[in-house]
Amino acid sequence: MKWVLAEREDPALSSQLAKELGIPGVIAQILVNRGLKTVSQLKSFFYPSLSDLSDPFLLPDMEKAVDRILEALRNRERIVIFGDYDVDGLTSTALLYYVLSRFGADVIYYLPDRLLEGYGLSEKGIDEAIDRGASLLISVDCGITGIESVRYAQSRGLDCIITDHHEPGEEIPDAVAVVDPKLMDEDTPFRELAGVGVAYKLADALYE
Repeated sequence: MKWVLAEREDPALSSQLAKELGIPGVIAQILVNRGLKTVSQLKSFFYPSLSDLSDPFLLPDMEKAVDRILEALRNRERIVIFGDYDVDGLTSTALLYYVLSRFGADVIYYLPDRLLEGYGLSEKGIDEAIDRGASLLISVDCGITGIESVRYAQSRGLDCIITDHHEPGEEIPDAVAVVDPKLMDEDTPFRELAGVGVAYKLADALYE
């Protein structure tokens, strides 16, 4: 393996920032190479604050998603979180379950069997959620391509909110809300969020 060294962008600037912030020059250079080129940007990097986070309501359909969840909370509806079986899906499920529980929600979760159900929303999981009394399904880390599954769920009276980070197909699920940063422009700050990042933004929006 041969290492390919990055070109040093604006070494004079990196030296200046290193002096102003009292950090090693090599660290300043790395950050300059990554686009952090002002004292305020570097301070935000080293001393992050929740106030620095982007507005969650910039994500598509976020307001619709929050409104439907708040309605479910008011009406004591049972909410099912439909996760994925990988690490992203598990952490997304755990995060949203914790947050909704803190709100006093009647919340359950469903994680599909990798071998028997494969990836994404499944009729088996939807049927089980309905059998357990759920009237609102929130997908995490999946669902953006589940056109037929969402149609099936809603035909059975189970409202769906899709939160995902995967690329959509030509058709978008006809859900109550579809929160996916891949539906946004290329230069938006959310495009590279993982599924758990999208779940976090939903949690952030609920707390607002």
